[in-house]
Amino acid sequence: MGKGTKLYSIFFNKCPRCQRGNFFAVNNAYNLKRFDQMNPQCACCGERFEKEPGYYTGALYVSYAYYTALIVGCFLVMEVALEWDLSYFLGVLIGLIILLTPLFFRLARLTWINFFISFDAHKPTSCP
Repeated sequence: MGKGTKLYSIFFNKCPRCQRGNFFAVNNAYNLKRFDQMNPQCACCGERFEKEPGYYTGALYVSYAYYTALIVGCFLVMEVALEWDLSYFLGVLIGLIILLTPLFFRLARLTWINFFISFDAHKPTSCP
């Protein structure tokens, strides 16, 4: 997963345009006081991250897809392969959902903005 791919931007919290500046203010998704704070624009290329009010409403659908994949994957592993009891499955699943919520929030927003903004290697930047 090299620089210049959308996956690089999504998984490493980078600007989708230049892939140098950070999208979120802190890299740690589990800093619960600041996990949702985005930079208003890229510090390197100046790309605005808040396009318009309600822009990230579409990220809810991306988040829904991530949670659906998690639930189906857990079901296949725990219920079908391991044949766990339903109460154990639900307990583990609820715990996973709670633990992964900050991460899925960030991944959904980064995925959403990467749908609309492509990497530009020739974009002038002020970062080294």
